[in-house]
Amino acid sequence: MRIRILYQTSWVACALLSGGCVGSDPDPAESVVAVPSDTSRVEPPTSRNLQPVALPDFSVMAESVREQMHVQLALLRSAIEDGSQSSAALGVAYGDMGNLFLAASFFQAAGTCYGNAQTLLPDDRRWPYYLGHIYRNTGPIDEAATAFERALELAPNDVATLVWLGVIYLDQGLVEAAEPLFSQALAIRPASAAARFGAGRVALANGDSAQAVQEFEAALAFQPQASTVHVPLAMAYRNLGDLERAETHLDQRGDVEVTPRDPLMQEVGSLLESAEAYNVRGGQALDVGNWTDAATWFRRGLELAPTDPSLHHRLGTALYQLADETGAEAAFEEAIRADPGHLGARYSLGVLRAAAGRHQEAIEHFSTALEYDPVNIQARAQLAGVLGRSGRPAEALAEYERVLEMDPTHQDAAFGYSMTLVRLERYEEARTRLSADSERYPDHPLFTHALARLLSAAPDDQVRDANLAQQLIERLLEQQQTIELGETTAMMLAELGEYGQAVAVQRDVLAAAQQAGLSGVVTRLEVNLVRYERGEPCRTPWTPEELP
Repeated sequence: MRIRILYQTSWVACALLSGGCVGSDPDPAESVVAVPSDTSRVEPPTSRNLQPVALPDFSVMAESVREQMHVQLALLRSAIEDGSQSSAALGVAYGDMGNLFLAASFFQAAGTCYGNAQTLLPDDRRWPYYLGHIYRNTGPIDEAATAFERALELAPNDVATLVWLGVIYLDQGLVEAAEPLFSQALAIRPASAAARFGAGRVALANGDSAQAVQEFEAALAFQPQASTVHVPLAMAYRNLGDLERAETHLDQRGDVEVTPRDPLMQEVGSLLESAEAYNVRGGQALDVGNWTDAATWFRRGLELAPTDPSLHHRLGTALYQLADETGAEAAFEEAIRADPGHLGARYSLGVLRAAAGRHQEAIEHFSTALEYDPVNIQARAQLAGVLGRSGRPAEALAEYERVLEMDPTHQDAAFGYSMTLVRLERYEEARTRLSADSERYPDHPLFTHALARLLSAAPDDQVRDANLAQQLIERLLEQQQTIELGETTAMMLAELGEYGQAVAVQRDVLAAAQQAGLSGVVTRLEVNLVRYERGEPCRTPWTPEELP
């Protein structure tokens, strides 16, 4: 399995979410084009209860986008003129036109189109959902609530709708109405940063600052770039009397909003022919593992915006997944040249350097990323890992401690902490932590396996317990049979004095490693096989190079 490079999910910066949109900067008044009346608006069929669509001024848009608008308008007019069109077909035509208007931030025209689409297709949740976003930005807020409520009736388990309606209720001061929406969203998608943030706002409004801290910290863990979380988190810490942490978070405040994963808005944001749109399309391809298409979209975006750091970074991510590490490295470096503080590119280059054994360079990239974003958990966890592998275990331990302070449930950091204790030859502490974590995470055999190996082969006599190791291994063997577990089994048998069985198991796993072409593993297994044949136990659970 290839190491997964972390990439920041960033949707098109559509006005609905962040105040601007791709390819245009229209007048909020959306003035009607000063052209003859027959082209200044789109008249509905006379036989239907629909509204005419006043056309906005296209002159502020790029030529390619204007062309898109005219093509879509032609399709809409054709559907209107064709009297044989069904309500469904005409509704979709209005909806498609509304999507293009919305992508260009022409809210009034988009709202009219969606209203007509909803009249024709009242059971299609897309139209009230998009109307909810329009009203959320333009008002009135009561209309936004009504629209999202209708969308939720049509799709009761849609997380994005639950979150946005919860946000509207909170903005209206309806805390009791908002609370079950965020709870339902989290029951469906526990890792939703937006739902966690909403739950934190509810807890803060209810005076439960401890719960608010928990939810806000979780939101940041899932969406570290969401700098607007820091202010309410600081308020919660202040309420708890932790003024130092409150000040720390106030210093990190910013204007990056927490946003839910929103496929419908992604679809709208990807419509216009622009670098931003290609970025979104590529991101959608990344999400489904279509690396080739993703790379194609990002390259098309870079043709329009050759210095865009996000496009370079995401292109590098796609190339990495396509096993083009040279191309990935070049793309990440271009992203950093365009933006030295680009967290994703710093992180990704750090991962590449660490995988290549270029530990000092990896440390530099992770450290720089943390200078820009000190609370980025993934970057700090990676830094801890590479510090351990580069012979700096004490520093690694300190970094793991910081990660676990920020997120006590971070399993990689918990495991890394225990393995770093092993590097430091603090075997009793390692055993204690692995024992606790194996019980805490029963569905993750990594902890149990590491504990079994430590119990089988630790140099410390007070730590080894072959009988307990045997119990753990028997349980693990019911779930998996790997070369590594076979190696641990042989260690345990040797510690029990069952050297004949240890030799037999070791020979079996050695043959499996040879067949798999694992030359480094073969060498290690051969060394221990000689030990068992001599009637000697293993006292090296992991060599420094082999520590997980």
